[in-house]
Amino acid sequence: MPRDSSVRTLVVVLGDQLDLQAEALQGLDQQHDAVWMAEVAAEAEYVWSHKARIALFLAAMRHFRDALRQRGFTVHYRQLDDEQNLGDLASEFKSAIEDLRPERVVMTEPGEWRVRQMLSDTAEQLGIDLELLPDRHFLCSHAEFEEHARGRKQLRMEYFYREMRRKHDVLMEDGEPAGGKWNYDADNRGSFGSSGPNEVPAPRAFPPDRLTRDVLDLAGKRFTEHPGSLEHFDWPVTTEHAQQALDDFIEHRLATFGEYQDAMWTGEPYLYHSRLSAALNLKLLNPRDVIEAAEAAYRAGRVPLNAAEGFIRQILGWREYVRGVYWLHMPEYLERNELRHDLPLPDFYWTGETDMHCLKEALAQTLEYGYAHHIQRLMVTGLFALLLGVDPREVHRWYLAVYVDAVEWVELPNTLGMSQFADGGVMASKPYVASGKYIQRMSNYCKSCRFDPAQATGEKACPFTTLYWEFLMRHQAKLAVNRRMVFQIKNLERKSAAERKAIKKHAEAIRAAVS
Repeated sequence: MPRDSSVRTLVVVLGDQLDLQAEALQGLDQQHDAVWMAEVAAEAEYVWSHKARIALFLAAMRHFRDALRQRGFTVHYRQLDDEQNLGDLASEFKSAIEDLRPERVVMTEPGEWRVRQMLSDTAEQLGIDLELLPDRHFLCSHAEFEEHARGRKQLRMEYFYREMRRKHDVLMEDGEPAGGKWNYDADNRGSFGSSGPNEVPAPRAFPPDRLTRDVLDLAGKRFTEHPGSLEHFDWPVTTEHAQQALDDFIEHRLATFGEYQDAMWTGEPYLYHSRLSAALNLKLLNPRDVIEAAEAAYRAGRVPLNAAEGFIRQILGWREYVRGVYWLHMPEYLERNELRHDLPLPDFYWTGETDMHCLKEALAQTLEYGYAHHIQRLMVTGLFALLLGVDPREVHRWYLAVYVDAVEWVELPNTLGMSQFADGGVMASKPYVASGKYIQRMSNYCKSCRFDPAQATGEKACPFTTLYWEFLMRHQAKLAVNRRMVFQIKNLERKSAAERKAIKKHAEAIRAAVS
C-alpha cells in the first residue's frame, strides 16, 4: 500500500547486533534514514534470565545507541522503563512501523530463529518487506556451511576447522599448519596439581559508568525475582571496552591459557580465560580482530603455539561451527532428545544449595557472576544433568538464562548437542561422560567435598561416579556401537551383577533426593 513516509530506510538493530561495521548501517543517508532499537521485558523473561545478563544487554544497547547518535544517526529507541513500552518485540516493531511509515526496512539477519520468525511474520502482517542482510561479523556464511555439510554422513568440527584455517590463512606456513599439527589439544589439558595456580592476573574490569549504573538500578528493581547478582558487574559494554579486554587477555593470560584451559580451582572464576565471549556475541568485538591478535602474539614469540592454536580453535572453529549447526538444523533441532531424558532440572541449579562441592562451586560462581568457563559448563553442571537424565530442553533453558554470554545460536548446540548428546551425535562424536575422577583430576573441588570420587556405592559414594556407571548401563546398547565408547563399555562389563544392582539402587536414591 502507498506510504506517507517520514523515514526512507529504517534499520532495525537488535541487542546482539551492536556492530558499527554491520552492512545494514553502511551507506545510510542521515537526513532521510533512521535506526530503530527497543528494550522489551519479554526478551528478559521468556527464560528466567540472570540479572547480570539482562543488565549487560541493556547497558551495551544504550551505549551503542549513544555511539550511533554521536556519529550523526537518527535513532528511535524504546527504553524498558518508558511508560509507552508495549513489553514485547513484535508489538514494539509493529508500533514503530505504523508510526514511522518507512519506505523500506532492513536489518542484519537475526541470530536466533525465534526472533527471525517473529519479525518476519510481523512484517508480513503489516504488508512491508523486511530485508535481511547477511551477518558479516562471522567468517562462514550459511551457504558456505551448507556446502561443507553437503554429502557428509557426519559433521565433525575438526575437519571444518581445518577448512577455515586454510581458507583464512590462519596459523599456516607454506600451506601446512604451523608447527606441523592442526590441533594441540594434547598439550592443553593441564591441571594445577596440589599447589594450585600461581597468582592469576585478574581480567581487565570495567567499573560501571553513569549510564550502566542506571541500567543496573533498573534491572535490580524491575527483575527482583530473577536469579543472580549484580554486585560484581564489570563487563565491557562498548567496542572500546571490548578492545581493551582483548588487549589485556593477549598480554597477560593467553600464554598460560592453553595449558590450563580445562583446569578448575575453588574461588577462581576466571583463571586464564579471556572473558571475551559476551563482547563477541553482542558484536562489540570482531572475531577477525581476536584471531589476528592471538596469531600475532604467537608470531612475535610472546605466546606458545599450543596456547594460540587452542584459543583460535575456539573462535575460528567451535564458534563458527556451532552457528552452522544451529542454522542447518533449526527449528526441529530444539526438539531433539536422542536419549529420551525427561527428568526436571534440580532446584539447586537456581540456588547453588547442594553438598556436592564441585556443583556448589560452579553454580555459586554462575549465580554470582553470570559466568563459568567451558569445562565448568560441560563437565560439571552439564555432566551432572546428563548423567541424572534431565530433559535437555530444561538444561537448554537454564544455560540460556544464567550466562551473560548466552545467545541461542551458540548456546543451544553447545548445550543440547555437545553437553547433553540430545542430537545423537551431530555436534559431538560421543557423549561427554566421566566419573567424579575427572573432576578430581582437573580441580581441587573434591578435597572440600564429603563424597569420594573413587566410590560408586556407599555413604561416601560420589553422585557423579554412581550416575556415570548407571548412565553406561542404562544406555549400554546404544553406546556399545560407538567406537569412541568402547573402552568405557569394556570397563562397565567388568562389573559384577551385584555391583550393577547396587549402583542402580544408589542412583535411584540420588534421583529421589534431588527431585
